[in-house]
Amino acid sequence: MRKLIIAALMSAMFMTATVGTAPPLNAQVSFGIRIGPPPNPRVLRSIPRQPGPGYVWIDGYWYPNANGRTYRWHSGYWTRLPFDGARWVPPYYDGQRFYDGYWENDRERLNHDHRWDRNRDRDYRR
Repeated sequence: MRKLIIAALMSAMFMTATVGTAPPLNAQVSFGIRIGPPPNPRVLRSIPRQPGPGYVWIDGYWYPNANGRTYRWHSGYWTRLPFDGARWVPPYYDGQRFYDGYWENDRERLNHDHRWDRNRDRDYRR
């Protein structure tokens, strides 16, 4: 972590320095962690009974852990839609980067927070 901070500071100093009357450099720096693809999905033998009308089933999936070095399994669950007409777009890994799942319709998009459903009592577990 210390080396990352030092590298970021050095990069920032380098990009802000100008030589004589030369125009400033236009550059962009970004940092990311690549941890590789997630493991294969866990196999679910049967989906629990729907708890009531208005619930949709979300299949389980892997997502990067807070440490950014491993994946964590998010079990499948029943949940209510966050807004009318919402459809779930599951998370995926494109070979280079992991993309979080999200809810969307033609007008809105809601990025998924793994703690959100439980904190608002929206999902149903066995």
